[in-house]
Amino acid sequence: MNGTPPAPGPTTSSPSARARRSEATRDAILVAARERFAADGYERATIRAIAKDANIDPSMVMRYYGNKEGLFAAAVTVDLRLPDAGGLSSRDVGAVLVRHFLDMWEDDEVLTALLRVGATNQAGAERMQGIFRDQLLPVARRVCPDPEQIPARAALAASQLLGLALTRYVLRIPPAVALHPEEIVAWLGPTVQRYLTAPSP
Repeated sequence: MNGTPPAPGPTTSSPSARARRSEATRDAILVAARERFAADGYERATIRAIAKDANIDPSMVMRYYGNKEGLFAAAVTVDLRLPDAGGLSSRDVGAVLVRHFLDMWEDDEVLTALLRVGATNQAGAERMQGIFRDQLLPVARRVCPDPEQIPARAALAASQLLGLALTRYVLRIPPAVALHPEEIVAWLGPTVQRYLTAPSP
């Protein structure tokens, strides 16, 4: 016998190889989830169908993402497509934002589903926080008069926009559903405007 160690058997796997396989599995799940959510919507999409599309066992989806809510939060990408902050006048930013969000909520089922998930799931809540932090704050920076209060002012504006979406598109409270979009802009526009541009109380 010589002192040469035996070659690694087929079951031997280095940590880096396992990490690559894990990352590939995660990517396959996310690709399948995005396609399934887009095709079936959030409510009808199932973990079993997503796992089948990804050619893996459903338990692997649960292992990496916990449940459908966590998977949805990880899979979706939401671009609020906010107006260019540089082109906004501080005098009408409130009405512009309310009208823009109304247009988005009316046409974007993914955004509504993410709001539902975010209300009950930590991963969904973190995704919504990230979306508003990264996309609404630049608008607030453009128009807020006091830089140190930008985060608070943006959060207050978000409370109105998300509250509107929750009552109109998720809870579907009848008077909120019945309001014409221009009525909503007339009511909420000045409130969002005040949060973003009024002198600090």
